[in-house]
Amino acid sequence: MSQRWVDERRAGRPVLTAVRARAAAVGAGPRFQAVRWSIFVVLMLPYVWVYFHRMAPAVASSELTVAFGTGAGALGLLAAIYFWIATVTQIPSGVIADTVGTRAVVTAGNLIAGAGSIVFGLAPTFAIATAGRLLVGLGVSAVFVCFMKSNTVWFSERRFGLISGLTLLIGNLGSILAAAPLAAVLSVVSWRPVFVAIGVSSVALAGLSALVVRDRPEDVGLPSPSGSATPAGTGRPWQADLLDVLRNRDVWPSFLVNFGMLGSLYAFTGLWAVPLLRDARGLSGAAAADYTTVALTGFAIGALCLGWISDRLGVRKPVLVVSAAAYAATWLAVIVLPWSAGPSGVALFAVMGLAGGGFILTYPCAKEVAPPALSGMAISVVNTGVFLGVSLVQPLFGWMLDLGWRGQTGGGPRVYSWAAYEPALLLMLGCALLAVLAGLAVRETYCRNVTGARMASPG
Repeated sequence: MSQRWVDERRAGRPVLTAVRARAAAVGAGPRFQAVRWSIFVVLMLPYVWVYFHRMAPAVASSELTVAFGTGAGALGLLAAIYFWIATVTQIPSGVIADTVGTRAVVTAGNLIAGAGSIVFGLAPTFAIATAGRLLVGLGVSAVFVCFMKSNTVWFSERRFGLISGLTLLIGNLGSILAAAPLAAVLSVVSWRPVFVAIGVSSVALAGLSALVVRDRPEDVGLPSPSGSATPAGTGRPWQADLLDVLRNRDVWPSFLVNFGMLGSLYAFTGLWAVPLLRDARGLSGAAAADYTTVALTGFAIGALCLGWISDRLGVRKPVLVVSAAAYAATWLAVIVLPWSAGPSGVALFAVMGLAGGGFILTYPCAKEVAPPALSGMAISVVNTGVFLGVSLVQPLFGWMLDLGWRGQTGGGPRVYSWAAYEPALLLMLGCALLAVLAGLAVRETYCRNVTGARMASPG
C-alpha cells in the first residue's frame, strides 16, 4: 500500500463523509428506493436478451450451418455481424445516452432488436438471416451503455463496482439460457420459434421501458442529494464533449483490456467453445454447452465478486491486472496442459470465466476518469473495445479453422481436428496477453472521480 494512496484517502475522507451523509438522507427514502430499483429491473430484462443473442449461435451452430449450408467462416460472419454493428454504434449510443436520455434510447432499441429477432427466426436464406442479426445488434447495442449510464445517476461511486458486477451477474442469465437450456430446447423444437418468441418479448419490453424508466431523479420529483441538479450535459455541443473523451488518454487502456479479454472470451464462449469440445473432445452439443454454462456462470460470479472486492479495497487497477493475468494463464493451460472432458476441463472453463469477470472494472475506471456528465460517452468508448474484439476475433477464429480443415464432416456440419484449433487458440492467448499489458497502463482512481468535476449521487 503506497503512501500516496494513504494520503489521498485521508485528504478525501471529510469530503466523502459529507457527500455520503447527504446521499444517505435522500437515497434511503422508500420512494427513491422503489423508483431506483424499478428502473434497474426494467433495464435488466432486455439486458438478459442482449447476452442471449450474443451466445446463442454457439449452441445452435450445427442447426444454423445445416439450415443455411455454410462452413465455419460463414457461421463466424453470421455471429459476428451482431458485434460489427454494435461496434459502430457504441459511441453514438453513448452520445445519445448523454444527450437524449436512457428512456427513449432503450425503448427504441427494444423495438429494433425485437424486429430483428423475428426476421432472423423466419429467415429463408442466409442473407436475410444476416440482416435480422444486424437489426438485433443495432437494437441491443445501446442497452448496456444506457444501463450503465442509468447506474451512474442512481447509484454512488463507491457502490458502482458492486452494482456493475450485479448488472453483469443478472445479465449473464441470458448467456446461461443460451447454453445448456437452449440446447435442451433445441432437442425438442427448431431454433426458429425460439428467436421469434424472443423478438415478441422484446417488443413488449419496449412498452414497459417507456412506462417505467426515467433518466434522472428530478424527472420524478426526487431531489439530488447534493442539492443541485443531476448534470444532464455540459452545455457544450456534443461533438466537443465527445472529442474531449476521445482525447482522454486514461480512457484507452480500459478499451484495450476489453478488446483483449472480453473480446476473446465472448468470441470463444459465444461461438467456438461448443464446436471445439464437440470436435476435439468428443462431446455432444448438449454436453459441450454445459461447459459453456460453467464458464459463463463463473464469469457472472467473477464480475460480481471482483467489483465488490474493488469497492471494498478502494482500488481498481490491482484487481483488474490480477484478473487479466489469471485469464491469460487459463488460455496457456488450455493450449499446453493435457486437459480432457471431465474435472480438468470443467475447472479450466470455470477459472477462465471467473478471471474474465474482472473486465467489469473497466467501466468504473472509464467513468472515474471522465466528467460525470460524460459518463455515457466514456463507457461507450470502452465498451466499443468489447465489440470490436469479438467482431474481429470471431470470424478470424473461424477462418483459421477453415485453413486447417481436412474435409471431415459429421453427417452435416464440418468437423475440425485439434491441430486445426491450435493456431486459433494461440490467437486467444495473444488477446489475453494484450489485456494484461493494457491493464498495467490503467490509471488508478481509488474509486472516485479524478476529473475535479465531481457530483454526489444516491448511496
